[in-house]
Amino acid sequence: MLAREIRDRLSTPWHHGERIDLSGIECKGRLDLAGLELAGVDFRNARFPDVIDAHDAVFQGLSWFGGAIFGGEVSFSGTSFRNDARFEQVTFSRKVSFAGCEFRGIGNFNGAVFEGDADFSGAVAYGNFSLEGATLRKQADFSGAEWLGGLWCDGVRLPENADFTDTQIHGRLWLRRALTGN
Repeated sequence: MLAREIRDRLSTPWHHGERIDLSGIECKGRLDLAGLELAGVDFRNARFPDVIDAHDAVFQGLSWFGGAIFGGEVSFSGTSFRNDARFEQVTFSRKVSFAGCEFRGIGNFNGAVFEGDADFSGAVAYGNFSLEGATLRKQADFSGAEWLGGLWCDGVRLPENADFTDTQIHGRLWLRRALTGN
């Protein structure tokens, strides 16, 4: 599916309980969603070989990305997920940024693999934020992040240089089996 077709489908008004089903698609070309207000979307098991720029976008509905593969750099910097953002079992092959991102529902990255740098600096989650079983291989920046609903890190694997400077956790904190470095 061409990137511009995806952009057009997601740029429709959001209606509670509805979503755009793009599960299993392969995006052809650079996907530019920057600054847009978007409907709820199901991108489960989708493939994005090129860059995705969704900085400052607003995802109004539930956002499912489970099992998706991101081949290029990804920017969700400043993005607002107004409902749950589900990134279970995703693979980010290159740098990904959620810097300054707002998760109004849960932020779920269970089992995600981050091959490149992962930037969550200044992110805020109102619901639970979960990295259960996730693997972050390069730089992981959580500086200045705030987790109002708690941070769940059961079995996460973080790089030795993971940065949690000035991170605030207001809910429960779970670190069982979490590892930094080797």
